[in-house]
Amino acid sequence: MFISVILAHPDPSSFNHAIAHAAVDELQKRGHYVYFHDLYEERFDPILPRGEITRDAQIPSLVDTHCREIARAKGIIVVHPNWWGQPPAMLKGWIDRVIRPGVAYEFLEGDSGEGVPKGLLGADTALVFNTSNTPALRETKIFGDPLETLWKNCIFGLCGIKTFSRRMFGVVATSTPEQRKVWLSEVREKVSQHFPG
Repeated sequence: MFISVILAHPDPSSFNHAIAHAAVDELQKRGHYVYFHDLYEERFDPILPRGEITRDAQIPSLVDTHCREIARAKGIIVVHPNWWGQPPAMLKGWIDRVIRPGVAYEFLEGDSGEGVPKGLLGADTALVFNTSNTPALRETKIFGDPLETLWKNCIFGLCGIKTFSRRMFGVVATSTPEQRKVWLSEVREKVSQHFPG
């Protein structure tokens, strides 16, 4: 099975990188083919230029590669920190350029963009792993857990993915090596549960 793994964190020594590598390793152990992208490492340009907005626009080869891979993937895993209740700008730009009409969704005939689009992604399942320095209770009670809404409803649900799971790890800044080891075991368990091979 083809699984797409997208990582968005600028520090190679971050816990986000450890999560992504644990997920990739677990997928490969189970015989899956992994499309892995570290967006900062490959210097993905997050800026959506005007000329790429339309469905039939010419897009650069790197963006086209991401589009083809995400369309082919039967599972998607996204790893990123919680920055101000949002993904890093790098990842938001990836969403703008890759989760595009004709790839991830389309409007039905006669719909000029005001309706609910039809999802086109072929993935059955999407997992999102986040890190945060906000305690979970504060994240939900005070902020309303905006990342859950963003990924579950605004992106993956809209694009046709039926199974969604998200896990926020925190508080990362005060976590111990022992706690992080437990968290990485949880990542592997969740990956194996959703993508058994």
